Amino acid sequence: MVTATATSVVAATKPLTKEDLIDYHASGCKPKEMWRIGTEHEKIGFEVKTLRPIKFEQITALLNGIAERYDWDKMMEDERIIGLKQGMKTITLEYGGQLELSGLPLETVHQISDELNSHLNQVKNVAEEMEIGFLGMGYEPKSSLEDVTVVRKRRNKIVADHLTRSTSSGPDVFLRTCSVQVNLDYSSETDMIKKFRASLALQPVVTAMFANSPFSNGKPNGFVSVRSHKYLGSDKSRTGMLPFVFDDSFGFERYVEYALDCPMLFLIRNKTYLNCKGMTFRDFLTGKISHLSNEKPTIDDWETHIGSIWPEVRLKKYLEMRGADVGPLGMLCALPAFWVGLLYDEDSLQTTLNMIDDWTPEELEMLRTQVPITGLKTMFRDKPLKHVAEEVLKLAKDGLERRGYNETGFLNAVAEVVRTGVTPAEKLLELYNGDWGQNVDHVFRELRY
Repeated sequence: MVTATATSVVAATKPLTKEDLIDYHASGCKPKEMWRIGTEHEKIGFEVKTLRPIKFEQITALLNGIAERYDWDKMMEDERIIGLKQGMKTITLEYGGQLELSGLPLETVHQISDELNSHLNQVKNVAEEMEIGFLGMGYEPKSSLEDVTVVRKRRNKIVADHLTRSTSSGPDVFLRTCSVQVNLDYSSETDMIKKFRASLALQPVVTAMFANSPFSNGKPNGFVSVRSHKYLGSDKSRTGMLPFVFDDSFGFERYVEYALDCPMLFLIRNKTYLNCKGMTFRDFLTGKISHLSNEKPTIDDWETHIGSIWPEVRLKKYLEMRGADVGPLGMLCALPAFWVGLLYDEDSLQTTLNMIDDWTPEELEMLRTQVPITGLKTMFRDKPLKHVAEEVLKLAKDGLERRGYNETGFLNAVAEVVRTGVTPAEKLLELYNGDWGQNVDHVFRELRY
């Protein structure tokens, strides 16, 4: 997901410095009573009769219908509707026409569940009249890359060109993938470091628990999470496991140093997207001569830039957990429940940190690479990864119980996965090879919202 500030950028009154960038991330610190939970989730649109990807005209009609029926404000670009806004909530379009809800920062998982239910009902009510549906999977299971609807947004050509040049997976990593993301707060730099390390180390475990993308082009693809695998072939300068997070020197400044050396994709000036052609933000900040030497960096530019970095965990003014495939509604709610129970409870967080303390960068990279193929059956220290999943799921449940909001029931959807070691993807493969008669079309009914 690439985020960008849509408003015109106002020139700063004084030159932007590295300290300003560090302060940007530090400004996210807030006391525990102000911690909130945010979710973002994407879904794949399809025509109910043909199972083909929905066309841009259908997406436009859907957005107009939701706006008019449920009082959303339209987000426009070049006289085309490209998203919806309702207060702090947005519905936006990803590169291949995936519909994404970016929800409110909420206090409990119950509120997250209500928000997701409300959103899916609104989408379903309008979509059904148009004979289109939405699929809860991490990857488009049937259509070819050529069939995907490419959303005509100004930034998309710049990003697609960059991915074509710099990655083996190309634009496919954004055109056909769908993830669910959880955003959580921190109280201090020390708290951020703890949560970053714990969540980054466990991201491959979560990828396994929520793996839900075993099909491509109408048949099994050899992965339980092809979505996660695709990122391995993406731009390595802005993706991955960030081993420096586990160094003693890690903090806000070290993350800023990392992001400063990531190539920029674009700037936004007067609603126009300017191609940065690989210039790093450090080049931009220090005034290194370039084709954009007349432009001066602002904090809005930094916000745009860090939104175009896609590691497994991302730092903004909060932490984003980015390792899970989209799944059914129960799994959408299980993910925030898991991370909240683990990271918002001091005992569970510290126990997690103790557990991962001696995990090596090589082991983490092995997990990141292997988990998309073998899921919870991935061998880790002579045992299947299922054993780690069992341990951390219990820690998450204990943390939720201590929170006192009666949220542990939201873990039920993933508890069976962890108990059996069978991922959602492997269950779909069993159906494909059994009751479905090796016909992937059945997945559109099984996982339709």
